[in-house]
Amino acid sequence: MTAASLVRPFIRLAAPMESRASVLLVEDDEPLAQLVAQYLGGHDMAVETVHCAADAIRTIRERPPQVVILDVGLPDRDGFAVCREIRPWFAGAIVMLTARDEDVDQIVGLELGADDYLVKPVQPRLLLARLRAMLRRAAAPPPVVSDCRIDMGSFSIRNDTRAALLEGAPLELTSAEFDLLWLLASHAGTILSRDDLIGRLRGISYDGLDRSIDSRVSRLRRKLGDAPTAPVRIRTVRGKGYLFSRLDG
Repeated sequence: MTAASLVRPFIRLAAPMESRASVLLVEDDEPLAQLVAQYLGGHDMAVETVHCAADAIRTIRERPPQVVILDVGLPDRDGFAVCREIRPWFAGAIVMLTARDEDVDQIVGLELGADDYLVKPVQPRLLLARLRAMLRRAAAPPPVVSDCRIDMGSFSIRNDTRAALLEGAPLELTSAEFDLLWLLASHAGTILSRDDLIGRLRGISYDGLDRSIDSRVSRLRRKLGDAPTAPVRIRTVRGKGYLFSRLDG
């Protein structure tokens, strides 16, 4: 991600501070951090930058942003460790930003609760589009549904209270996991493709590479007690997508 690609020709006048989305950029490359902040700041985002894990965690506790852009390669602790520490109590979105392009790294980040994962050098417009999609989802009112509760034997889920139970015990779900589980359960018996799921949950098209849905399905299966080798509740339909089964319990 070069200075030219970040700044030219996209910088424009900033919007008033009160209407701007809050972003914390955690990046140890200070010149790069300045360029990213300048670019996003020209597109209605108030960006604060820090350059190490310790400052990131302190800042998130003291001034929680709407989105954290978290570099993996930090000098004191890697971004995965930061994501693992903040995810249980930080309600905002987390975007992992790294030079690593290995699938395993992307899966690790998503498994730890990151909402998105971008590999450097990232196109400025792509970064901006991903951030805006996250902010739109966070700002959108909850969908109005005629039936806000679904009961399927030992499993039940309520959209009004955003709670799910399995055999009477509450499931500990992240916001992203709940949204996916509700979408699958409310379409039980219907195959939903990755494009369907990503479009409804994130407002973007499936690019053929995004592993975030697969990662969340894997986590949901574990929490639902679904065998990874032969899942019953959330089935994979090869070449088509995912199917939430209607079970008697």
